[in-house]
Amino acid sequence: MPRLETTETPGRIRILVVDDHTLFRESVARLLAVEPDFEIAGHCASAADALRLVAKTPVDVVLLDYDLGDGKGTDFLAKAQSVGFTGRILVVTAGVSELEAAAMIRQGIAGILRKHCSPAALAQSIRDVSGGKDYFEPGYLRSVLAGIAAPAPEYQRKQLTERERQVLRYVFEGLANKEIADRLQVSESSVKATLQQLFSKTGVRTRSQLVRTALENYKDQL
Repeated sequence: MPRLETTETPGRIRILVVDDHTLFRESVARLLAVEPDFEIAGHCASAADALRLVAKTPVDVVLLDYDLGDGKGTDFLAKAQSVGFTGRILVVTAGVSELEAAAMIRQGIAGILRKHCSPAALAQSIRDVSGGKDYFEPGYLRSVLAGIAAPAPEYQRKQLTERERQVLRYVFEGLANKEIADRLQVSESSVKATLQQLFSKTGVRTRSQLVRTALENYKDQL
């Protein structure tokens, strides 16, 4: 049965856990509930129950399993906005193929975390995506890029500079602007300027949109 928590504390990150394995779902909910900046908005086993819960209560981050027994996490992704969900989605899964990962990125997920991660990594990933970042394990997006179809025809794209390619690769690894600046030994403002150039060239406005566009159209330039 889906469980909806009614308590709401301002300033906390409200989390919904969606997983068809009861022991895992309830254990994660209890684990996260002790964090001072987290609040468990509810937990449930199916996409249909998740859609009903987010339609009734505010949720900032959904922890979504890909394989939900008789259904898929993509069933939630396809309909979440239509029921008024405006939060972010972190897929927590035992594993998905490159094509499945690419499809979910195109549907707007904020990250993918595999279930063998540590509790600390799970908590930090929730904070990251709640704060507007995308969260992917280091190198994970590169493996996705290596496994998906060829990019769109050249006439639809603009050529990336070497610095733009460098910054984009680090964006794929989930690094913040300061971390990218440290890796490249440039100023943080230089990284921000390069990101703005990438946004302009690809016609997007956010880092998550940039990742999806790069997956679809710029694989060969990376």
